[in-house]
Amino acid sequence: MVFPQHRPRRLRRTAALRRLVAETSLRVDDLVAPLFVRQGIDEPQPVPSLPGVVQHTVASLRGEVQRLRGLGVPALILFGVPARKDAEGSEAWNPDGIVQVALRELREEVGDDVVLMADLCVDEYTDHGHCGILRADGSVDNDATLAIYQQAAIAQAAAGAHVCAPSGMMDGQVAAIRSALDGAGHADAAILAYAAKYASALYGPFRDAVDVTIRSGDRKGYQQDWRNAREGLSEVLADVAEGADMVMVKPAVTYLDVIARTRAAVSVPLGAYHVSGEYAMIAAAAQRGWIDGPAVALEQLTAVKRAGADFVLTYFAAEMAQTLGG
Repeated sequence: MVFPQHRPRRLRRTAALRRLVAETSLRVDDLVAPLFVRQGIDEPQPVPSLPGVVQHTVASLRGEVQRLRGLGVPALILFGVPARKDAEGSEAWNPDGIVQVALRELREEVGDDVVLMADLCVDEYTDHGHCGILRADGSVDNDATLAIYQQAAIAQAAAGAHVCAPSGMMDGQVAAIRSALDGAGHADAAILAYAAKYASALYGPFRDAVDVTIRSGDRKGYQQDWRNAREGLSEVLADVAEGADMVMVKPAVTYLDVIARTRAAVSVPLGAYHVSGEYAMIAAAAQRGWIDGPAVALEQLTAVKRAGADFVLTYFAAEMAQTLGG
């Protein structure tokens, strides 16, 4: 008896067939746009190491968010660049701080049509560049930092944030923030925890975008060791136990294994941050004609979805929305 020959290529012959049987598809609904807003500027300032990305004024930010809404992008995450920095990063919870001002204007502009996420950390606001309060020896004081994270969370929620996104990798940060939000009458504000955030070499362009220079030391004492996957999963599980509504793995493409492990372990929504270095490498190579930038971006972001992420934070959000026909 002659058996029919198995030919997987039969289902690859046409674009329509490939679409029909595709196991993973990136959608506009999967995209979160990271945006930067800077205090004290009159027009948007380009970020040289992030081609196409700018530090916005509040006015230009409103215009960009309207554009994203028109493209169908469902969410953004906001980072602030203050005019004044200090040892504690007090502008992070100042009601008149740049992010709080921007959140109030965006909430007025788009209401609930776009999910307003606010990065919750103080590295953009401290004069030393670390994510918390420093002890005399230069190390970060975890518990003292939790208290200022609580203040920042309340300020962000009061200004209109739908989601607070703690990124400082302090032990107990989710529980502390949840308690503060609930106690201040913001029980509806959700928490997206940067749960497995690695001490990656891929963050350089982001630090340019937020004008952060680490004055001494590094963040390896509180961010994840990039050699460890099981440790990352333990952080994820701890954040979920503390009340995180969503969790995130950061970076994305270089940590697909961590994304997959996390997806298998938890049922809460899972995000991944396609970080500045991942974006910049594609953008720079595309500028030189070495790669097809949009094609590589789509391939990488789809790989992040394929690994198990429900949504992706990416500087390609607007471009991908246009490509995908949002």
